Amino acid sequence: MRYSKRYLLRRVWLLLLIIWTAATFNFILPRLTPRNPLREKLLQEASRSGYIPIGFDEMVAAYETKFGLDLPIWQQYINYMGDMAHLDLGFSIASYPKTVWHVILEGLPWTIGLLAATTIIAFLLGTLLGALMAWEKAGSFVRYVMPSFLIFGAIPAYVIALSLVYFLAFRLKILPTGGGFGISTIPTLSVPFVLEILKHSILPATALVLARTGGWALGMRGMMVTVEGEDYMTFAEAKGIKDWRLFFRYGVRNALLPQVTGLALALSFVVSGAVLVELVMGYPGLGTKLAQAVTQLDYFVIQGIVFVIILTLAIAMLVIDLLYPLLDPRISYEGG
Repeated sequence: MRYSKRYLLRRVWLLLLIIWTAATFNFILPRLTPRNPLREKLLQEASRSGYIPIGFDEMVAAYETKFGLDLPIWQQYINYMGDMAHLDLGFSIASYPKTVWHVILEGLPWTIGLLAATTIIAFLLGTLLGALMAWEKAGSFVRYVMPSFLIFGAIPAYVIALSLVYFLAFRLKILPTGGGFGISTIPTLSVPFVLEILKHSILPATALVLARTGGWALGMRGMMVTVEGEDYMTFAEAKGIKDWRLFFRYGVRNALLPQVTGLALALSFVVSGAVLVELVMGYPGLGTKLAQAVTQLDYFVIQGIVFVIILTLAIAMLVIDLLYPLLDPRISYEGG
């Protein structure tokens, strides 16, 4: 084991401090608005019938009591932190009586399936292309492929998504315009339904891969250029080690650490979703749920989704920090 107990304890305390600080801001920020989410939701429901019922203010007060919004702000904060400690995210204001976990779990599988896959594909593709860009013995094809990815990397993913929808969905009509599956489709655990989900995910997935591959490639190219100047690379080449082994074992492996850190951060943000891409494509992911919650001022859904994002980010950084010695034997936390 390459970790000292003191270092592990310090990292755990830092993890808890990060979660507490972020959760505190998560509680405060939605409450800075003067809007009353319960009153607005009840007014929206009342407008459907064309009149405001008698005792409307009493109804609002009753719901505020039910959701704990009538309590002093300090007491709301204590209740909030206690609930977060037990992972009790409460009920959704806009979708009551659904719980916040129910809302999150509705969008989470879609987001994880789309974002995790596209993040890993873009990482692998970009890392390999970036390493080849810096490798003098790479084929000339890299010079023709990379500029395309760099151009796409400078374009926001939602703009690429809009372009793909226009050309491939509206003009050529070879792919669906959006959504997770067809409007008339009944979700079932079957091969045709899975194939339909995959078909609907092609456009958003392609947009995300095109937008992110260039960034990974540039980062890896910079690290690979630095590694190629190291003495061990020169020594290994002088020993006559095969090119492919020299490239992967000595070059890519030693240039990979910053990329892995970036991958951990990117994967930890998977649960937040690609909000604009999901909105453009009508994709039923967690990013869409978060955008809807912000629009409806649904305190508890906003807090729940952001808290899950905070938790995954903090845990991912802790895990990747502890994995560093396994990726690079030169790193040790024994004396930390």
